Amino acid sequence: MHELTVRRKVEFSDTDMAGIVHFSRLIIFMENAEHAFLEALGASVSMDYEGVHIGWPRVAVEAQFKAPARFNEHVDIHVEVLKKGTRSMTYGFEMHASGRLVGTGKMTSVCCEMTDKGPRSMPIPAFLADRIEEAPGSDTEAS
Repeated sequence: MHELTVRRKVEFSDTDMAGIVHFSRLIIFMENAEHAFLEALGASVSMDYEGVHIGWPRVAVEAQFKAPARFNEHVDIHVEVLKKGTRSMTYGFEMHASGRLVGTGKMTSVCCEMTDKGPRSMPIPAFLADRIEEAPGSDTEAS
């Protein structure tokens, strides 16, 4: 699997005083889609696997506001895997509301063992890595 689209309703708390989605919420929307993508693969952003607690800290995030989305609108958040490395994934995002492109973004997450001393990068478990593909047209690798 290399892509997924999820729908999220714009909540009042997502909006600013102008009544539109605050640009910072685009990152939350992207994170929602990342969580749904991992769940669709039988994994989670925070899970135990073979005695190891695994998390996916974000090491790079960017978001571009393109057009307003408003309270009670539904935003379709499309996520695709741009790069799949042995320890990380870079996702690309497009967000649409009522047919308008409202935002784009990119996020890199690293698979980590979550220890008492902090996160330590680790290879993506085989059961998950085997289910993830890069989107067609992606031609570079993440580490």
